[in-house]
Amino acid sequence: MPATEARWWSPLENKRVVCNLCPRYCKIGEDQAGFCFIRKNEGGRLVTLGYGQPAAIQIDPIEKKPLNHFLPGTEIFSMGTAGCNMGCFFCQNWDISKAKSDQVHSVSLSPEEVVQNAIQNGCPSIAFTYNEPTIWAEYVIDISKVAHQHGIKTVMVTNGYITDEAFSEVYQWIDAANVDLKAFTEDFYSHITLTHLEPVLKTLKRLKNETSVWFEVTNLIIPSHNDAEEETRQLAQWILDNLGDSVPLHFTAFHPDFKLRDKPRTPHTTLHRARQMAMDLGLKYVYEGNVLCSESQTTYCPSCRKSLIQRSWHDVLKYHISPQGQCEFCGAVIAGVFTPSAHTRKATYRFAIQ
Repeated sequence: MPATEARWWSPLENKRVVCNLCPRYCKIGEDQAGFCFIRKNEGGRLVTLGYGQPAAIQIDPIEKKPLNHFLPGTEIFSMGTAGCNMGCFFCQNWDISKAKSDQVHSVSLSPEEVVQNAIQNGCPSIAFTYNEPTIWAEYVIDISKVAHQHGIKTVMVTNGYITDEAFSEVYQWIDAANVDLKAFTEDFYSHITLTHLEPVLKTLKRLKNETSVWFEVTNLIIPSHNDAEEETRQLAQWILDNLGDSVPLHFTAFHPDFKLRDKPRTPHTTLHRARQMAMDLGLKYVYEGNVLCSESQTTYCPSCRKSLIQRSWHDVLKYHISPQGQCEFCGAVIAGVFTPSAHTRKATYRFAIQ
């Protein structure tokens, strides 16, 4: 498939271009690629090498994204390409996110073919995930347009590193998102992800104030890097003050990978402490991830405190939310997007294309 001309770029002198998609604003010389590897200057125009070339495709439980309040109990058609616009030392999908487009095994899939595969596999939604979907936003938008014509929802699993120029155009086609808030200090972002914190916070506030996108937040807790109690408290307080008490927050466990193999796994006690602290501050829906703990993965009614969605890992064992999004016991409204066909489900992971 020939390279597709990118959006969100401007020409510079001597056939150089500047990419306006993410806050790096990469200035790219002819025949060179930006930091993400898949946006390249060809003859003085910016092209996207990821368009129509997914390198990872799978059917996942939607809880894996993680999304606990968006179509719970359903499966989601999940896909990603090569490359990323962050340089996270702890990346757990580094085999594709740190690869160039010609270093991965990919398949050619048009937007129409992506949607048809989702339909054929019985998936009510499509996730742009595994690597950072912002860097292949042209493909994301075109898939989403076709998906919405067929009643299929679309999901961004993202680091939130996107410019003002691109934000509105991308997210007008998105139904839900999980945003990684990787830490709450500029020091962590600048030294461990090679980016900056403020653009991510701005994305979260824009999602809350300017869109109808349902979104949840994930914080991967890494021992000795972002696990200080005060940082966790500040992160949770910022979410409460800026996003509200009903935004689900997922504290997830780190396991050694990529360039942080010298760090230990996150102790369960650290996750328990973070979850309790966030709930004590007033957040209604706080979860723990990457660990097996049914209590901390269960959705409780904030009014009557009964168990509404009981999970074990990604399995859904009990489900007590009405299609209207209400607690079946007391009638309280539960924040989220729910479906009439939701039910208990044993999680499966399967390839989407045989």
